Amino acid sequence: MKNNSQGFSLLELLIVVAIILIIATIAIPSLLRSRQAANETHAVANLKTVNTAEVQYLSSPPNTYGDIPNLITAGLLDSTFAGGSSGYLYAITIPANALDYTASATANGPGGGRFDYYTKPDYVIRYSTDPLRAPTGLSGEPVR
Repeated sequence: MKNNSQGFSLLELLIVVAIILIIATIAIPSLLRSRQAANETHAVANLKTVNTAEVQYLSSPPNTYGDIPNLITAGLLDSTFAGGSSGYLYAITIPANALDYTASATANGPGGGRFDYYTKPDYVIRYSTDPLRAPTGLSGEPVR
């Protein structure tokens, strides 16, 4: 009987490496899509938090809506909203009379998220009005 204790051949090692590369090629895009979906869900949840903070801020003097620094100072939002979180940047636009607002969550890169979101005082989260940053045919429509 022949004692073959010299280890693996080069061909066997190349086959194992090729199999690992094939599995990685299949798995990595799925992981990236999963991360984008998680970031998008986080952005929608954060816009709901902004809506709640705006309601609380509106009910206290001076009875107007606030921007992100005002909401952070009032203790209604976390300071992470000022710099962005989970692949999204947040902004609140307030007109001169401060009786309206538009809160937006914009992906800060292609890996952050596929879609942008916004909300107004009706508290409905919508996809971006930019057709390139919303699902096909759903720009400006509510998120389901």
